[in-house]
Amino acid sequence: MLRLDFGESLIKGKPVLSELLERLPATIELTLGGLAVMLIIAFPLGLLAARYPGRLPDYLGRMFALIGASVPVFWIGLLLIYAFAFKLQWFPTMGRGGLRELILPSVTLGSGLAAVHARLLRSGLLDSLSQEYIRAARARGLSEWRVFFRHALRAALIPALTMFGMTLGSLLAGSVVVETLFSWPGLGSMAVDAIFQRDYPLIQGYLLMTGAFVTAVNLAVDLAYGMLDPRIRLGKGGSG
Repeated sequence: MLRLDFGESLIKGKPVLSELLERLPATIELTLGGLAVMLIIAFPLGLLAARYPGRLPDYLGRMFALIGASVPVFWIGLLLIYAFAFKLQWFPTMGRGGLRELILPSVTLGSGLAAVHARLLRSGLLDSLSQEYIRAARARGLSEWRVFFRHALRAALIPALTMFGMTLGSLLAGSVVVETLFSWPGLGSMAVDAIFQRDYPLIQGYLLMTGAFVTAVNLAVDLAYGMLDPRIRLGKGGSG
């Protein structure tokens, strides 16, 4: 481990580390695409649902969150393939190449994640808006825009950031279902092939790498807490 020597693949006869590094860029590319789709969908939906509770944006946001959290990812991918690749023939169905090959896997990955994050952001914002310091900020005459985005949103991002870190760690480990469905040459599809072929050194190297990713992301999330909420910074003002 210290020398990053994980042995050689039993099937290909190549060093495990080179196999992992060869597949890593594809996984990072798909991770960034899925996160971009997730943020584009989840952030506006969560904000609008919390800003207008009990009204049309809230109903639409909750309906999307319910459907997105209930529908399996592979089924979303199959629907997108049927509609946009088979019927309309706008995008290819498999492989890695340019932007056109990235769109369908990213939308498949990001739409399912967006439902969970939109719901979490909405609940966090509603909880923040009911706090005493929000009422005090309104009593001081601050604008509703500043109260919502400067104070309530900042506090609501803490649980959302926790879920974001868990999501990022799992995506860097490779989205097995999406990569397999779209024949995406990332870490997830590599792990599936290694399991079926009983390539034990490659599986061990994959698990060590993904464990390192999850640990690093969780550490970064913990450090980011203090930037969002100064109250949880250590060593500030005595006991901290």
